[in-house]
Amino acid sequence: MYTYKPERCRVPIKVWSEKGSIEQGALDQIENIASLPFAFHHIVLAPDGHQGYGMPIGGVLATEGVVIPNAVGVDIGCGMCAVKTYLKDITIDDLKKVMGKIREVVPVGFSHHSKKQDEKFLKKAIKTEYPIVSQEYESALKQIGTLGGGNHFIEIQKSSDGYIWVMLHSGSRNIGYTTANYYNKVAKKLNEKWYTSVDPKWDLAFLPLDSDESQSYLREMNYCVEFALANRKLMMDRIINIFHEVFDWGGSVNSHDDMINIAHNYAIMENHFGKNVMVHRKGATLAREGTIGIIPGSQGTKSYIVKGKGNIESFMSCSHGAGRAMGRKDARRRLNLEEEKKKMDDQGIVHGLRNQDDLDEASSAYKDIEIVMKNQSDLVEILVELTPLGVIKG
Repeated sequence: MYTYKPERCRVPIKVWSEKGSIEQGALDQIENIASLPFAFHHIVLAPDGHQGYGMPIGGVLATEGVVIPNAVGVDIGCGMCAVKTYLKDITIDDLKKVMGKIREVVPVGFSHHSKKQDEKFLKKAIKTEYPIVSQEYESALKQIGTLGGGNHFIEIQKSSDGYIWVMLHSGSRNIGYTTANYYNKVAKKLNEKWYTSVDPKWDLAFLPLDSDESQSYLREMNYCVEFALANRKLMMDRIINIFHEVFDWGGSVNSHDDMINIAHNYAIMENHFGKNVMVHRKGATLAREGTIGIIPGSQGTKSYIVKGKGNIESFMSCSHGAGRAMGRKDARRRLNLEEEKKKMDDQGIVHGLRNQDDLDEASSAYKDIEIVMKNQSDLVEILVELTPLGVIKG
């Protein structure tokens, strides 16, 4: 970790990477954030940090008196969950059978369920309390239990503790996207009206915490966080049921008490350095002392179950993954499809890398997860290493 403070910044910046390893666009964004009049104490950039919209992915920002919708992002509540199965081994035929059945029950990409799912999976959204969420509620009933696209995935893994694990990464789908965009536009209009000193080009429009607009945003943001968790739970339930079906389990399904869950896009009030501040984690996860978390690599590399060390210098946070090494368009243009497929095939990974458009999620499009983990050894302790066997991408 190194600390620096450009002349234009109000607070210092702490970066958990080697100097020169972070792209200039992400550094420009983190310096914008460190220049905000309400930024508190210092800014954090995790080792998976890379350029995002307004705020870098892997950024942690604590603010006094305001919340910034774009410092949370559009996939509100996006996160990881993982379950350890009772299996100690799985054949390639059984693996393919499980993955085929998963594809039958979990829509991926832009696909949704053809029918609404039971309302017991999703809390009813009352219009007076959730004006934006309530508009999306009916469509959300078809989206709950779906994976989405981009870097979202379902992975079957073999662990260093000798068991087969299931891990998945997904978020709040369109309900989170719509909510985030709406409140970012509200914040922009209000900031223009107030002639705020925050440069609109930074795309970091804010809402004062004592305003009705901020309280409405936080209420709907938290609903989206709950939706994202319910989404992951439903997918995991259906995946574990498939394991029961294929392997004729005699015992009970793993309960949600056994499911590790951690989100990485949200804002929450926490106490740091003696003050209550609004902590924004965008592509960063909680690493409070003893917190069990998940840090995935890419689809061709290891992932990790970790335990937080509670490092106050990172606002008790860590990375949410390996982090992108190149943009999506850049990856499709620069990477070689046959080489990327061979990397996966040589490891015996069952994958869906088929054409040039899939290269944006190839392993080489991401940072080296082992370096990322080394750079945050003061933030988390590795408990379990997970090696991919089969991957379903959005």
